[in-house]
Formats: sequence, structure tokens, C-alpha cells
Amino acid sequence: MSRVEGLAEIVLWVADMEAALQFYRDQFGFEVMSPPTMPNKFLMVAKPGGIPEMIVLVPHPHPDSYFPAHKEKEQRALHHLAFRVSRHEYDALENRFIELGVEVRHGVHPVLKGVRTFYVDDPDGNEVEVIGPA
Repeated sequence: MSRVEGLAEIVLWVADMEAALQFYRDQFGFEVMSPPTMPNKFLMVAKPGGIPEMIVLVPHPHPDSYFPAHKEKEQRALHHLAFRVSRHEYDALENRFIELGVEVRHGVHPVLKGVRTFYVDDPDGNEVEVIGPA
């Protein structure tokens, strides 16, 4: 039995904060929780149990020397992150990314049955999976 009740944060380095915000805030609809003057951007994904689940975007201090978008997927530390969405939001998100010209890749989840999945890359090359009911 896990002692952990949920996932609080996923923290990602970003090369271009505005591009990252457009991806996570504008496409997924995550609310920015941090003050505008704070360089790190805390985005609320959900708030179960009163403590928010967040994606945190942190400006990389040396984006030219190390950055996932410049590396082959096999060399990256982060394989991918995934968001669970409703059936309606799954279709809406998939269509939104297609309309934006973002490459949408589909897959079959290896463990969860009765779900659909698609994958997109964020502006920094991190793979993001979207999982929704079939």
C-alpha cells in the first residue's frame, strides 16, 4: 500500500517560457498559480484533497548546453508525462493539436484497458501523453 496520496508536482526545464506557457496553459487549460513576477511558473492541473497537482515550468539557466529538444529521445532523462482527461476533452484536445499542426501520435496503453491515448511533444521536446476513456 502506497504512503503517497497523489502526485504534487512535475517540474520541467524550459528554454522558452512563453512557448511552454502556450502549450500547457493555453492548450491544456492549466491555471497559472504563481505571481506574474516569479520566474518559475506553477500551473494547477487539478486540486484533489485541497493540495494542487502542478506542472512547474522553470527557465533553464543554460538552455544551449543541455536541453531535451536537442537530444535524441533515448538520451533524455524524462521518458514522458501523462494527463488523464474525460472522453469529451480527449477529442477536443486531439482536434486542437491537429488544428495547430502539432504531430499527434496514437498508441495502445500497455496496462490500462478501455482507454485511448495520444502523444504530442511540448516546445522543449518532452513527450506528453493524453489518456481518456475509449
